[in-house]
Formats: sequence, C-alpha cells, structure tokens
Amino acid sequence: MDQKERARYEARARIIKAMAHPTRLFIVDELSRGERCVCELTEMIGADMSTVSKHLAILRNAGVIQDEKRGTQVHYSLRCPCVLNFFTCVESVIKTAAREQLEMAG
Repeated sequence: MDQKERARYEARARIIKAMAHPTRLFIVDELSRGERCVCELTEMIGADMSTVSKHLAILRNAGVIQDEKRGTQVHYSLRCPCVLNFFTCVESVIKTAAREQLEMAG
C-alpha cells in the first residue's frame, strides 16, 4: 500500500470512527429528516447540551455534518446525504448475518 492509498483509507476510517457511536448514528439519522438545532437534538437524545455538542463536533470535524449559526442558535444538517447509503449497507449486513444465524440454528 502506497502513501496515497494509506491516506485514503485513513480518511475513510476517520469518518467511520466519527459515526461509530449510537448517539452519533441517531444524530445522522435524525438530520436525514431535516436540519435541527442543538436544543432539539438535546431534547430528543435526553442528554445534556455539552454532551450533545461534543458528539456534534466529532461529526462536524469528520465532515459528516455542517452547522450554521442563526442568532443564538446553531442549526445542523447533513453535509453529504449520501452517508445514508452507509446505513442501508449496515442494515443489509445485519439482516444477512441474522438470516445465516437462523439457518445454522435450524
């Protein structure tokens, strides 16, 4: 693997690592329905604002989401909605593994 290839895989890993938390997966899923402010996400998640803000910062730094300040509120949206294709793939892996597990048990 050359340096350029390694850098590409490291960039991919950063994005996947940023999403590798149930709360951050929830945030991405919720933002697929439209933009949200921190206060809305905090209420939906049921965590304090500083915790939610940390999760949002991780996703923003990875380039998954973007923010826009409006007055005193910050609104978040998906930067690249194609990230949702990843969810579809993950669901397929889960279903395939479950089906195989059932076949082995039966």
